[in-house]
Amino acid sequence: MNILVCIAKAPDTTTKIKFNSEGNSLDGNGVSWIVNPSDEWYALVRALELKEAAGQGKVTIVTVGTAEDDSIIRKALAVGADEAVRINLSPSNATSVAQQIAAWVKGQSYDFILTGKETIDFNGSVVGGLLAAYLDWPYIPLIEKLNVVQGTASMSRDIGGGTEEVEVQGPFVASATKGLAEQRIPNMRGIMAARTKPITVIEPQSFPVTIEYVNFSLPPEKGACKIIDADNMDELVRLLHSEAKAL
Repeated sequence: MNILVCIAKAPDTTTKIKFNSEGNSLDGNGVSWIVNPSDEWYALVRALELKEAAGQGKVTIVTVGTAEDDSIIRKALAVGADEAVRINLSPSNATSVAQQIAAWVKGQSYDFILTGKETIDFNGSVVGGLLAAYLDWPYIPLIEKLNVVQGTASMSRDIGGGTEEVEVQGPFVASATKGLAEQRIPNMRGIMAARTKPITVIEPQSFPVTIEYVNFSLPPEKGACKIIDADNMDELVRLLHSEAKAL
């Protein structure tokens, strides 16, 4: 079983978000970076579980990034991935990431590809779908269960009010969400082994730039909290209607 897991770096959830002077990108100064949680906790861990259940195979992680991202890659390797690939490009948008990974995957042989459902900074949830489109592979988003038996993958996902069961053969792309696996904490053996695991650096392909971020801005500050007496339901309804616009 040969599995590829896409990982991305993301700001630690305690990071105070700031933008550069032009307002078109995140100010990375002083930011603590982590492996994007859904990539690590769900996609990567489930890939490792499947390899271990099969008793053979390989789990490779891939990211689009620069040498500054190698420390993040090592963290993912410490969880248990066998090897890593870094496409040597500072990612500018989700389309660029998917294009680069797809171009490289076309020369490889993987049974399937897993991604996290989304990154915690952009929350776009589009890389998996774009990657599948560029590869012309089936795409199953937001899976909560995944098992593979004799080349057939069985998946299930919440579709709102019910559960959808999916079976697919051949290579596919799926995005992982909560419930697919439980987080693994790297042990000392894994951390030490990660220091010597290979990171293969691939030079990027050339693609036209089709997306450009113009401006980012922080949401408006929250207004003062209004406390309404529990017996004053008329006032609560009035405020919800006239101020909160919730009714």
